[in-house]
Amino acid sequence: MLEIRNLHVRYGGIQAVQGVSLRIARGSIVTLIGANGAGKSSIIRSIAGLNKTVEGDILLTRREGDAPVSLMGLKPEEMVRRGISLSPEGRRILPHLSVEENLLLGAYSRSDSAGIARDMAWVYELFPRLKERSWQKGGTLSGGEQQMLAVGRALMSQPDLLMLDEPSLGLAPLLVREIFAIIRRINAEGKTVLLVEQNAFAALSVANYAYILEVGRVVLEGSGRELLANPKVKEAYLGG
Repeated sequence: MLEIRNLHVRYGGIQAVQGVSLRIARGSIVTLIGANGAGKSSIIRSIAGLNKTVEGDILLTRREGDAPVSLMGLKPEEMVRRGISLSPEGRRILPHLSVEENLLLGAYSRSDSAGIARDMAWVYELFPRLKERSWQKGGTLSGGEQQMLAVGRALMSQPDLLMLDEPSLGLAPLLVREIFAIIRRINAEGKTVLLVEQNAFAALSVANYAYILEVGRVVLEGSGRELLANPKVKEAYLGG
């Protein structure tokens, strides 16, 4: 579905990503694992069209049999129209808008009112607490509820590829389990997921495939199950 070829990202004199290549198969969950500064968020920000200093290529194949199309140079709103949506690190909901208004902002590129209503009902089914608080201001929600809102907002653009940047950050263990159960369900209902996550055990447990990054480079890759059993990954990311 999505292929990255020889991606380089720079911020001034800092090279955050150095020649990364990876593939995301349609219908899969792919995760990027690495310490802070490894380049994980820079990669998904590039896919979302948020990074300007980029070399290499990002190729999207929306339907089986289609020729891949380069996404390089496209603006974030154009990425959304091509079926790519990002739930960013830190949630970044609009605190003075209600839950429902935040969700509707996620559908800003759409004009199919019946489809928007259907997807709103689906998001409320995924996250019943958001339905209970639909007219509550986003800034008054708990951290876990704000994370649910950020994911729900990203789903409202009806993406083919949903990108999640640190969805478990700052959440209690019970909420982390809930968020990852919902990620599995979103994937089971047809969404391809690219996951950036510091909770390596949780991420590898749900991933079909994973890439380990260090200092802007891929140093290891394989299925989630393979990497969970890898001694080097256990020592570096899973506490031995």
